[in-house]
Amino acid sequence: MRAVEIDPSINVLGEVLEPCSQEPVTGFFRNGCCDTSAADRGSHTVCAVMTAEFLSFSKAAGNDLSTPRPEYGFDGLQPGDQWCLCAARFLEAFEAGMAPRVKLTATHRRALDIVPMEALRAHALERT
Repeated sequence: MRAVEIDPSINVLGEVLEPCSQEPVTGFFRNGCCDTSAADRGSHTVCAVMTAEFLSFSKAAGNDLSTPRPEYGFDGLQPGDQWCLCAARFLEAFEAGMAPRVKLTATHRRALDIVPMEALRAHALERT
């Protein structure tokens, strides 16, 4: 069996990727960072701060992030939680006017394969 090769941990600003969240622990690799690899088909690369509006939008769009799923060790997300969101879901929410805030320093540069930088900057927590 071949080990999964993780893409370099670089954020959308071209700097070292910062952690997104350890509480709840997030990321495709459940390492607290929005690291990615070829195995991450959902591109869990956008470090987003959950809002009630976004959680409701995501649930209606078919991805319920707020309901606990103990069989997967998932307690469900609450407003204020930071989470490595799928880039396509962020873009969908952005286009619908429901995008959550984004922590650019913790958003992996591979998010730019799907989401324009202008969309990320428009919802950035940081001033860049």
